Amino acid sequence: MINGTFRLGGDLVSIKIEGNNLIFFDVGTGMVSTIDGLKISKAGVLKEHPDLKNDSDWKLKSINRLKEYIKKIKGDMNKMLYVKDELNKFGYEPLTYTKKGFRPQKFK
Repeated sequence: MINGTFRLGGDLVSIKIEGNNLIFFDVGTGMVSTIDGLKISKAGVLKEHPDLKNDSDWKLKSINRLKEYIKKIKGDMNKMLYVKDELNKFGYEPLTYTKKGFRPQKFK
């Protein structure tokens, strides 16, 4: 298990990765969500998956593809680094990560 903390403007987001499960927590609002509850834009999905352009189930299929990709990544830390890189693209500033039983460390 590993937790990561990210900042976007004045908002803090915490992400918990345990195996293939990702849980997102918005510290300011107290909202908790899994991958299934993510807000994603169709334009962003089409950049990665142009084959979903005319598909009415584009959101469900793109989330399922993300889940499958996450399953292929070995180790919780590697999954956290993938999430960090993806969130970085959207302006999130990586702050710290905490492995189970250890002190928080800054992202490098």
